[in-house]
Amino acid sequence: MSSSYYEGHTCSLARFGHSRDGKRGQPIIVYGVMADRAGRPVAVQAYPGNTGDPTTVPDQVETLRQRFGLKRVVLVGDRGLLTETQVKHLKRHPGLGWISALRHTAIRELVETKAVQLSLFDERHLAQIRTEAYPGERLVVCHNPMLGEYRRRKRERLLAATEEKLAKIAREVARRTKTPLLAPQIAEKVGRVKNRYKVAKHFEMGIEDGRFEYARRTEAIVREPQLDGFYILRTSEPQKRLSTADVVRSYKNLGNVERAFRSLKTVNLQIRPIRHRAETRVRSHLFLCLLSYYVEWHLRRALAPLLFDDEDLDAHRARRDPVLKAQPSASAKRKKAKRETEDGLPIQSFKTLMAEMGTRARHQCRTASDPDGPKLQRLTEPTPLQHRALELVKVFPVDN
Repeated sequence: MSSSYYEGHTCSLARFGHSRDGKRGQPIIVYGVMADRAGRPVAVQAYPGNTGDPTTVPDQVETLRQRFGLKRVVLVGDRGLLTETQVKHLKRHPGLGWISALRHTAIRELVETKAVQLSLFDERHLAQIRTEAYPGERLVVCHNPMLGEYRRRKRERLLAATEEKLAKIAREVARRTKTPLLAPQIAEKVGRVKNRYKVAKHFEMGIEDGRFEYARRTEAIVREPQLDGFYILRTSEPQKRLSTADVVRSYKNLGNVERAFRSLKTVNLQIRPIRHRAETRVRSHLFLCLLSYYVEWHLRRALAPLLFDDEDLDAHRARRDPVLKAQPSASAKRKKAKRETEDGLPIQSFKTLMAEMGTRARHQCRTASDPDGPKLQRLTEPTPLQHRALELVKVFPVDN
């Protein structure tokens, strides 16, 4: 799920809601993209801007079952989409499985009830458990030390930034002796800090007219890093259908859909802002953008030998560790080091390659002796790079 801001006031889908664009004061339109495991887009759906992500799940379940006629599906979604409520809804549909992740509070509960022993992950980073709290499900516990270190550093930066802002507010409150700041005014200033850094839960605060105090909750801050680098996936799929490692790989395939959103919103297609008045035109706009990305998706795979893209990614992904940080394959490293193909052609980004392909032109010509005569069509000769790109596109198989 994502959203784009809307320019105008007439479309029935345009509502005020949680904007992913950071565009304040603008109505938005929410839309979702569904893709297969390879990241190939298969459907797009628009919703009013005030639609919450989890509420779209039942609608998409019916799309999978009726429109596509699928009898066996494993739905992969992040923790904000496949909530506990939606998982209960999915359980009512035979033949429909799911993979999602637990929220931080749920992980904390499992640790406190000893269902998960963190000490077991000092030397390993992947394990499967079962617990009565999630009957009929497999829980896959993952530990990434590099992710843990990143989260620790980020938390320290956010705590320091929050404390700096709170100290500034405290100094301002103490300085205002003649016209003291009232409690609502202080709370408004503190609220802006809370909303910006999102770590206010680690501070104890006291607000009164003309007084503001704060202090770190040391015990909570010390306890927080215990779960750094840990995440737990939940799935309904049995071991015989999906191995423990493949559960993690399947969840990480959500990154393919994120790539679609990056292309739709920022890189190439620029889906935003949306200006159409009629709802039908908005839906058509989204469909055409997704269709364009579908073409781009196939072009990237066909032109991979000319791009910085990792040609061995699919095979390498099936062999490498599913939890630890992904490393490029040997062929991708050679590409980036040499910056040229095996044929000696310069390696391109998708954007620069499309710009190169766009320089080929079709000319209309007339002879100088007969300026009013028939026009002759002439296509410019392709460069070696253009010739190789056209060859790759012609031989690339496109699945329906």
